[in-house]
Amino acid sequence: MRLVIQGLSISYQQLAHIHQLSTSNHHQQFMQTAEHAYYLPNQQEIPLEVRAFCEQQQIDVALVDDRHTLHNLGLAVMDMDSTLITIECIDEIADMQGLKPQVAAITESSMRGEIEFVESLRRRVALLQGLDAAALQQVLDERLQLTSGAQAWIKACKENNIKTMLVSGGFDFFADRVKAMLGLDVAKANTLEIVDGKLTGRLLGEIVDAQSKADYLERFRQELGLRQDQVVAIGDGANDLRMMTAAGSGVAYHAKPVVQQQATYALNHVNLEGLVNLFTPVAASSAHSCH
Repeated sequence: MRLVIQGLSISYQQLAHIHQLSTSNHHQQFMQTAEHAYYLPNQQEIPLEVRAFCEQQQIDVALVDDRHTLHNLGLAVMDMDSTLITIECIDEIADMQGLKPQVAAITESSMRGEIEFVESLRRRVALLQGLDAAALQQVLDERLQLTSGAQAWIKACKENNIKTMLVSGGFDFFADRVKAMLGLDVAKANTLEIVDGKLTGRLLGEIVDAQSKADYLERFRQELGLRQDQVVAIGDGANDLRMMTAAGSGVAYHAKPVVQQQATYALNHVNLEGLVNLFTPVAASSAHSCH
């Protein structure tokens, strides 16, 4: 296992302090993999003092399995809203209807795992009944932005022949656009029913929920002939937990506490490029030691 630390900035003093707290074997040195990312090889645990210090200093820390590297991964499965993109699309659509607070409250409750996802989705979509479908394009044009670091992460996936899949409990209107923007291999999401240019407040077809996210991951993994440990799943809400369990490793990205507790790794401070640093192979040629 390797101890990976990364932040928006990491000073020499912080690095030295973490080194002092984390290892009984002082011959092990931190190796640098990016401007503010380092790893310490041959670690067994994250000492509580290291965890506390990193939390206080807003540094992400993870104990990463040495098999979890870009070289060994074959499939990355990602949530869309608040993961690959910065917004929750349904909240922004609701804003066009003057209903953002009501819808956002249901979204939040569902993400924390308090309401079943399907129930929460039906309730939120029902509130959109009668809205002009042009509002979807407006959200796309005016509000949809990729999360910082998303392009760097997908670029690293492509360079390492890692297939990319977006699975979202959101809507294919946006998922298909994000797929095109990032050049992803597959996108699966829900379809809003539109009749005479208006949202009916209903969904078409099978609903993509927590279980179907896991099922899509599993199906694609088998098609690709990959082992479970060659799959990583990244998400932020309770409905991402099953797909994280189906993957060899799950990354909670700026996620709800319930997700962080159950994920393999959590990123709370860095952007999505932090995934590249998390999975940078130990023998990275760019690495140099920091004493």
